[in-house]
Amino acid sequence: MGVSVALSPAVVCVEKHGGLNKYKPEFRSRAVLPSKKTSLHRRHVLVCGGASLVTILTLNWPLTSSPAWAAEESTSQADKDETVVDAIKSLFDPDEKTKSGKVLPKAYLKSAREVVKTLRESVNEDPKDNAKFRRTADAAKASIRDYLGNWRGNQIVVKEESYVMLEKAIRSLASFYSKAGPSAALPEEVKSDILYDLNTAEESL
Repeated sequence: MGVSVALSPAVVCVEKHGGLNKYKPEFRSRAVLPSKKTSLHRRHVLVCGGASLVTILTLNWPLTSSPAWAAEESTSQADKDETVVDAIKSLFDPDEKTKSGKVLPKAYLKSAREVVKTLRESVNEDPKDNAKFRRTADAAKASIRDYLGNWRGNQIVVKEESYVMLEKAIRSLASFYSKAGPSAALPEEVKSDILYDLNTAEESL
């Protein structure tokens, strides 16, 4: 805290030998301390100035990325771009990798999965509910017809386990109904064999 010095005149009485008193001006110095108001004002300026600096640094810090952050952001963006590219390639790729790791035509896998789904529903349906039984049976017939029409004897898939097991399940079903009639209920043994074949085919799709 600064101290200012001011000179102020003062009247000093000087006694001389003649018995007369004469007055002689004399200068004395006195220290003038800064007022409390001035001190508080300076402190306010310093505090506000410091707060402003902290605010500026805080607001501008996020705008200054470290090289490490920049590298992470760049890597993240590259990964996203690669994922998008892979998704596009997969969309137009006619083949797909199965659960067993084999690469087979998407169209075949879609058709085979539909046969597994609809045939399983038809086999598990209660024949006593005639309307529902007929609906699930028609769906199974449609999917089997489409599957056989496009993939029967196709050399790309004919040796695949899914193809072999689906053909076995379809033959078992056709053999039973050709003998027992289209409205006959499946015996538990035949039903169990067909479901086993469907489950085995599904595992390799």
